Amino acid sequence: MTLTELQEAIHITFTDQLLLKQAFVHRSFLNESTEFRQSNERLEFLGDAVLSCVTSQYLFLTYPQFPEGTLTNIRSTLVKTKSLADTAVELHLGTLLMLSRGEESSGGRQNESLLADCFEALLGAIFLDQGMDVARTFLLQVLLPKAAEVVRTKSYVDYKSLLQELVQEQTKVSPTYRVVKSEGPDHNKIFWVEVLTGETVLGQGQGKSKQDAEQQAAASALEKYPKP
Repeated sequence: MTLTELQEAIHITFTDQLLLKQAFVHRSFLNESTEFRQSNERLEFLGDAVLSCVTSQYLFLTYPQFPEGTLTNIRSTLVKTKSLADTAVELHLGTLLMLSRGEESSGGRQNESLLADCFEALLGAIFLDQGMDVARTFLLQVLLPKAAEVVRTKSYVDYKSLLQELVQEQTKVSPTYRVVKSEGPDHNKIFWVEVLTGETVLGQGQGKSKQDAEQQAAASALEKYPKP
């Protein structure tokens, strides 16, 4: 993937090509290059704000039946690190990241946090160079349609909070979580987690992060836990 190919893929031609390039400069790269004096972190800051604004408007207009709390949970799921990283992978943004040799060797191009940050930095650059309408169109192409799947699967539901509320109401104690095992390299681990009260296992789950695995374990426990 080149910057030219990226622009063709997203149907955006930057007026300021240096600004586009800036979106891919990780702070580690500054130690090994004199070409850039700033990383992509300021663009990431701006992109995060644009992302929140556009996503909120989209969900507000698309799902008039949902209350504020539900819209907040859907937005959080849609713009969380994993979701943005997955979108960055689909756009091959990792191939364009400018990293230090150390960051590169440690799997930086596959690091979900770096990929999510890069996506937000690219969005910030699009906003600066092309304006809000183009930034909105970009998100409508690559990210916002995924809201439908989030709603369909109810992946926005905070199963951990629901389980904690139910368990505390009935037993006066909070459930705990423990990692049973993990496999894979640091940038692509799979975690297996159990949720317990005392030594009683309520449910199990797995995921690409401890948080995802805990949510799956809580969802599993809720299916079997006796309702009041």
